[in-house]
Amino acid sequence: MEMVDRYIYAVTQKLPESQREDIALELRTLIEDMLDDRAGERDVTEEDIEAVLIEMGSPRELAQKYRGTKNYVIGPELYDSYILVLKIALIATAATIIISFLGQVVVDPTRVIDHFVGCIVSLVTGLPTALGWTTIGFAIVGYAGASDSIDLYGGKDWKPSKLPPVPEKKRQIKRGETIFSIAFYMFLLALFAFSNEYFGIWIFKGDGFNGVVPFLNTGNWNAYLFLFLIFGFGIIKECLKLIYGRWTVQLVIYTAVVNVLSFGVLLLLINGPTFWNPDFMQQLAQTEYFAAGSEAYDTVEIIWEQLTMWIVVFMAVGLVWDVVSGWYKVRQGK
Repeated sequence: MEMVDRYIYAVTQKLPESQREDIALELRTLIEDMLDDRAGERDVTEEDIEAVLIEMGSPRELAQKYRGTKNYVIGPELYDSYILVLKIALIATAATIIISFLGQVVVDPTRVIDHFVGCIVSLVTGLPTALGWTTIGFAIVGYAGASDSIDLYGGKDWKPSKLPPVPEKKRQIKRGETIFSIAFYMFLLALFAFSNEYFGIWIFKGDGFNGVVPFLNTGNWNAYLFLFLIFGFGIIKECLKLIYGRWTVQLVIYTAVVNVLSFGVLLLLINGPTFWNPDFMQQLAQTEYFAAGSEAYDTVEIIWEQLTMWIVVFMAVGLVWDVVSGWYKVRQGK
């Protein structure tokens, strides 16, 4: 009955998670009854099973019947993943903005009212933005038909014998890992969108905060756009992993394409207008902690000069390993 298991898995994976167990039991009972009627007194054969499953229809068509109406922005096959990613996006955005507000209050308590107003404005603009982009992204996936191509369970020429097996544990993608990755990317997006001026070396003099020597060129918004694209590609990749739930050749190809795009944007970023603060070392030398010629200053200068190169190297290695690891898990699960 392996073919029956594969068929039921193919149908239920397109349904809301809360309905899957009941519908799986209902389908199994229905299929067994149809097989008994077809086979009569003789033993059930593989041909009987295939004929019954074809009679029931493709997994995609059957799942659509269980779902009912098709008038939706986010398809039911993507809805659970959409809600999960939306929760992550909203929580990560809100948490980043609130943490940023608390940090500002700690380092500069004299402007607490200004910081509070800025926090409210950021929440009012940031949360709807996270909601909008998440919804648009999943809507595009649904209307482009990508959700259908993910499973390949439908079509006029489908055959039960060609249904993919229930994935082994080696090929399964842990939801916890993808959830953490999406939350991390959303945290970085919110951080650079609402608190980029605090991304640098914090200077304290006397009893208080005396400003930040920023790592980034805060006036170059084109560079920030490239940075947001890199984070956005990362979120897309993790969402695909969440939707698939298992490593497949198709997912490896999608991952490779997204990683190539991410690396291409990184190269455009570092070769375009200055992304890093061009006056970083000069501003650092003006502080009493990093006087020019000091050991600490020389160390920071070496790190600063090599920073771009090492970011490119580490990102290239990480993106290649992401694809190689996925391909290895696909081969390992066969």
